[in-house]
Formats: sequence, C-alpha cells, structure tokens
Amino acid sequence: MQNIILIGMPGAGKSTVGIVLAKVLGYKFIDTDLVIQEDQGMLLHNIIEKYGTKGFNVIENNVISSIKTDKSVIATGGSAVYGKEAMQNLKSSGNILYLELPFNEIKNRLGNLEKRGVSIEKGQTLEMLYNERIPLYERYADITIHCHKLQIREIINIITRKLGI
Repeated sequence: MQNIILIGMPGAGKSTVGIVLAKVLGYKFIDTDLVIQEDQGMLLHNIIEKYGTKGFNVIENNVISSIKTDKSVIATGGSAVYGKEAMQNLKSSGNILYLELPFNEIKNRLGNLEKRGVSIEKGQTLEMLYNERIPLYERYADITIHCHKLQIREIINIITRKLGI
C-alpha cells in the first residue's frame, strides 16, 4: 500500500488523525513539521522569525521534497501546499487526503498563531489565509474528508472506507 498524506489547515487534526490512522493500519507516522524542526534545529515559529514566511516555505518545500518512505501516514504542515516540488513528491508516493473543516471551526481550535508556527504574512488574517489555501488543498487532494463535527474514529472509518483498506 502507498503512503497516505494528510493536508489541510492548521488545527484541522492532521497530526491527531495521522497518529491514530498509522496505528490502525500498522504504518509509520511522519509529521513534516517535526521533520522540519529536526532538520533546522529549532521550533517552527523560530524558523519563521529567522527566515520569514517565504524563507520558511522554501525550507518546508526542500525538506518535504526529500522525504522518501512507504507505508507511512504523513501529516503535513498547513503551508506544505505552497511547495510545488513537495506536493509532487507526496502525490507520487500515495493518496492525498484533505481534512476539510469550516473556517469557524478552525478559528475556534487555533490558539496563538505565532507560537504555533503558522506560516502567515504580517497583516494577513486567519480568514484571509484560509481563503487563500482552500483552492490549493482542493487542487492537490485525491480525496476530501469533511470532518465537521466528526470524532476521530469516524474520520478514520471514512478514510479506510474511501481508500478500500
């Protein structure tokens, strides 16, 4: 079986769903945000402070482009969709699932965006970021999972059913 790649906004549940899905399937779990932090030797928000959002996006693209794995659930950072090479690498290795949530639910789940390491431009609101990214998530997704008001086990059941596993 190929990899399962989770994309979506920060707070959509990619890491949480990814860990449980990997356990259910007996797959490895990779959180690209953690891979980036390990590669750079600092937290995401420190990388963004040091290099800016554009610089962070370049680092993210380079790191994700180099991931080679199989039978893994990969939870990406919300900004991974800005990296063309990263998304090509992920697409060639498996199925991309977009964990979709309405804006208000994302807003309610997120705390301090700076401490969380969200790649957002100065002056840009969360709603502006949401509206900018939605078309990218939709473009790259092989399957969209509408997660509104669903429990983790329900999301896992939908994913396994849609992937036929």
